[in-house]
Amino acid sequence: MSEKIFDSEFTESAPAVEAYADFVAIIRQLRRDCPWDREQTHESVKHLLIEEAYETVEAIDREDWTELRKELGDLLLHVVFHSVMAEQDGRFTMKDVIDDETQKLVVRHPHVFGDTQVDGVGQVLTNWEEIKMKEKGRKSALDGVPAQLPALLRAHRMQEKAAGVGFDFPEASGAWDKVVEEVGEFGALAESEATPERLEDELGDVFFALVNYARFQGLNAENALRRTNDKFRRRFQHIEARLREQGRTPKDASLQEMDVYWDEAKAEERA
Repeated sequence: MSEKIFDSEFTESAPAVEAYADFVAIIRQLRRDCPWDREQTHESVKHLLIEEAYETVEAIDREDWTELRKELGDLLLHVVFHSVMAEQDGRFTMKDVIDDETQKLVVRHPHVFGDTQVDGVGQVLTNWEEIKMKEKGRKSALDGVPAQLPALLRAHRMQEKAAGVGFDFPEASGAWDKVVEEVGEFGALAESEATPERLEDELGDVFFALVNYARFQGLNAENALRRTNDKFRRRFQHIEARLREQGRTPKDASLQEMDVYWDEAKAEERA
């Protein structure tokens, strides 16, 4: 057995290793004996992987730890399922997946598993990006940001990547000044006869600047907007419920009346 690079206190227990091995074995048998599992391909189940990731995020947002445990299991299922399919096609194995990720973690943490000295989180992130670019032979720090990410999250990740190689405002105040500048430009353009395409372009600049300022504050705009969406849904559904008690719908109520129920929902949340 090769010498372990990690401290022995972190060694996984034998029952946990056995549970993992049993899990992989069960998925291999499902691929052989279950008609549905046998027919699946990487393409046919890729959307389910995305769905499970979002359900995991939702459990985290709700701080529902029982549900998070279940959702993480579903995510693990998809990781192993894709790996077993690849194994059956002779492409790679689950062990290859784990070995590659283990090597990546070791190489990208030279301050833990090597002699590199760092002076804080900023240096860790800078080293990570530099190592990653060398590994993948990338010409741009932005090459690894998936185009399929939600727009706000993609903006956040691109800004992080750029900041990791030194392209960033020195202080948060600079990022906020950019927000004010972009809002002013959008407002002025909205008062003109600009085309919808031009307005949309400027609105994108406003969002991008806000995402950047949020990043300086340690916030993730994607998470923030998702929470606000959920908050709007709860409060609007409260309005609908209160009107339903009267045999009515929002179409039957005035805006002023609905505002009263909206404030009622806010008060209940605060209480």
